[in-house]
Amino acid sequence: MSNISTIKLKPLIISLILSLGTGFLSSLLTRNSREVYANLIKPNLAPPAIVFPIVWTILFILMGISAYIVYESNSPYKEYSLKLYIVQLIVNFFWSIIFFNLNQFTFAFIWILVLIVLVSFMIFNFYKINKCAAYLQIPYLLWLIFAAYLNYNIILLNI
Repeated sequence: MSNISTIKLKPLIISLILSLGTGFLSSLLTRNSREVYANLIKPNLAPPAIVFPIVWTILFILMGISAYIVYESNSPYKEYSLKLYIVQLIVNFFWSIIFFNLNQFTFAFIWILVLIVLVSFMIFNFYKINKCAAYLQIPYLLWLIFAAYLNYNIILLNI
């Protein structure tokens, strides 16, 4: 694994811009998300709306660092793993639009289950390349599972 003196800033910055940019663009396209969230009947474990942008920013930073580590590797699994990373970013991007803009809560739940599977495969492949890169994705996977719980309960409570 790279140490602090061998970090290549340009690829790291590009990786962070890609991950954070995905989240930022998605949030721009779902500006009504706080209103939609406020008007839903939510399960008891639902956090206040202010928690989401904070958590997602941290997760996108971890995702970007993780992808950078994989990008800098010489692994034969690198190309496939980075393709998985890009695909899951795209799927992640569309979840908010499906949930908040289209109000398709059931379809959003199915979508997030697909995302969880993709992220699980991605973590498995990242682990083959660099354990730290895989571990940096674990909070993301856990948050997605929690988001799926929220999504499912929102379906049940808002029928």
